[in-house]
Amino acid sequence: MTKLLLMEGNPADKRARAHELGVRTSSEIYAEAIAAHYPHFTLDVVNAADPDGTIPGGNSLCSYDGLVITGSALHAYDPEFAVTNQIAMLAAAGETGMPVFGSCWGLQIAAVAAGGEVAFSPKGREVGFARKIVPTEAGRGHPMFSGKGDVFDAPCIHYDEVTRLPEAATLLASNAHSVVQAAIVPVGKSEVWAVQYHPEFDLLQLVQLYTLYAEDMIAQGFFADQAALDAYTAKLGALAANPAQPGLAWQLGIDDQITNDHIRRAEILGWIEQQVLRTR
Repeated sequence: MTKLLLMEGNPADKRARAHELGVRTSSEIYAEAIAAHYPHFTLDVVNAADPDGTIPGGNSLCSYDGLVITGSALHAYDPEFAVTNQIAMLAAAGETGMPVFGSCWGLQIAAVAAGGEVAFSPKGREVGFARKIVPTEAGRGHPMFSGKGDVFDAPCIHYDEVTRLPEAATLLASNAHSVVQAAIVPVGKSEVWAVQYHPEFDLLQLVQLYTLYAEDMIAQGFFADQAALDAYTAKLGALAANPAQPGLAWQLGIDDQITNDHIRRAEILGWIEQQVLRTR
């Protein structure tokens, strides 16, 4: 039985707030995304941002075939327990040599763990969809992108970005907003396959995040007012309910890179096939 450990990036108060608003936590959306393709996997969650967060069932990191680091609203450069404990757990996982995958927060703490740097993006928040991501020469030949085109879009939401990769890291993709959109980051004996965007997100998750951050989205000028935000999320919700609506997809400026589950999640699936299942 293949077992993966999902490291939830958010502490208890942020998870509670998400649930109050009917928003799935980072680990919940990841679990749904992986289970949709590998229903036989065992998926456990560790809340490493919590002081009492422990691996379920008294297991150790060595009990798992891989570690997945989810997104988070935290900042990788803050010296608080919720951050440093997750970096420490990643470093411990790296010492086992286990396969590791991370999105957004996962990329950022991998960079910090290996000696790189993360900071607030001077271009502000990249939200909704990261547009026109282009693999580098190394990325074009990498199995993480075997299901992607030469240029692609992906779901995203982040303020921070990796401003300096560790020396041993390999840049795999960039776009106009963030130079580091994907990278391989060696941590200890492990390679962390990581992306700045969120291949685990579905359209419903974006609707939920717009709901969670509605005040920010309006204040920062992404939407003129609540009515404009509601109209946009209504279209997203309708497309989530019925992805085979070309008119709605066209209005939203997206295509099967977003609406097709296999294409959107190609990086996760590639990591599982190449790193997890081949190394068992």
